Amino acid sequence: MNTLPQDPFLLYGFVNMKLRDEYPSLESFCDDYGVSKESLDKTLNACGFYYDEKNNRYV
Repeated sequence: MNTLPQDPFLLYGFVNMKLRDEYPSLESFCDDYGVSKESLDKTLNACGFYYDEKNNRYV
């Protein structure tokens, strides 16, 4: 079972690492981890991180 870190700052680092190393898009990451893009965005946006589609990472 794939689980995501609950702490938003750990989640930010984890997601960016996975996007850099394993996933060509946020959508493919979300599919594999069973999380909605909207839910992930809501959590990370609350901490000031926004998805940069061009660079496939949160900034």
